[in-house]
Amino acid sequence: MANTSAATGLTVQQWDDNFFTEYVQDNPYARYMGTDENSIIQINEDLTKEKGDSITFALVNRLSNSAVTGSSTLEGNEEAMESRSHQLTIDQRRNAVRVPAFENQKSAIDLRNAARATLLTWSMEDTRDLTITAGNSKNGTAYGSVSEANKDIWAVDNTDRLLYGAVKSNDTGDHSADLAKVDNTADQLDTGALSLMKRIALTASPKIRPIRVAGMNKRFYVCFVHPLVMRDLKTDSVITAAQREVAIRNQNNKLFEGGDVEWDGIIVHEVDDMPILAEGAAGIDVSPVYFCGAQAFGVGFGKRWESVTEEFDYGDKHGVATRAWYGVDKLTFGSGSGDTDDLKDNGMVTGYFAAVADS
Repeated sequence: MANTSAATGLTVQQWDDNFFTEYVQDNPYARYMGTDENSIIQINEDLTKEKGDSITFALVNRLSNSAVTGSSTLEGNEEAMESRSHQLTIDQRRNAVRVPAFENQKSAIDLRNAARATLLTWSMEDTRDLTITAGNSKNGTAYGSVSEANKDIWAVDNTDRLLYGAVKSNDTGDHSADLAKVDNTADQLDTGALSLMKRIALTASPKIRPIRVAGMNKRFYVCFVHPLVMRDLKTDSVITAAQREVAIRNQNNKLFEGGDVEWDGIIVHEVDDMPILAEGAAGIDVSPVYFCGAQAFGVGFGKRWESVTEEFDYGDKHGVATRAWYGVDKLTFGSGSGDTDDLKDNGMVTGYFAAVADS
């Protein structure tokens, strides 16, 4: 009687499918990812089905005309539906490990399993780092490579979704000069600044949409902050009193996890490795906070994470790699006459607050 065994190729495919599923589920940004326009981080996999190296995200602005009522004529009074686009370019991103010699006795699939944890952690951290870099970018350029002139252009175009420290009046359109106003006394993140950023988001043009959570009749914004900024927020006496029952109330909220802070419909989430800028008052450290609503970021995939094995040294050593074709952008859409003129950060208010190290 012949036994049937799974083909090696099919087993590898199953491993790759499970790896990608685990990548999405365990990623620190997973609770904010989704394929629809209600997601803070919107995933687009169009390029997994067709060739190309860029994906286009579309923005269709809300309609604002008043209703045509009664027997008034609608024909000829239609409202123009304005749309904008953001092009995200993907790249191949990969890493590999060589498995120790004693693993040579195992099959290729076992080699993948031996390296699974380290490669999975690396892939998730890669996405985290790309997201952090994108959040602090200015019109698609990483912060460290942006000229002072282009920082000011970004600041002027985004003045309706920008906050330097505790008060909106700090914003004059000169990015470096405005950063230098942020001090370690008045400009630590607190409940007042959180509520101010929410008002900024709701009154921006176009406004930054909060996200809806299925099964809850409530809308949320999510604010990503450096641990030092979270430290200062938790010393706010208003927060201390407000958090006593938050964890219990939010235990079934998929956006909320232990250690998060909730205030005024805002979930504040601590993120390791957020940028530190030594550009505050008297050179103090400040950190950007990403106050996010729907479609703040886009992730484009041309190829999901997959594994590849290789032999070295006449088969004595084995390696396993993981790779994906993807990219992460902060979504920006034009606000001027042309499609990409006068770019605005679509789903984000950027705040800058003191982040002075522990003494």
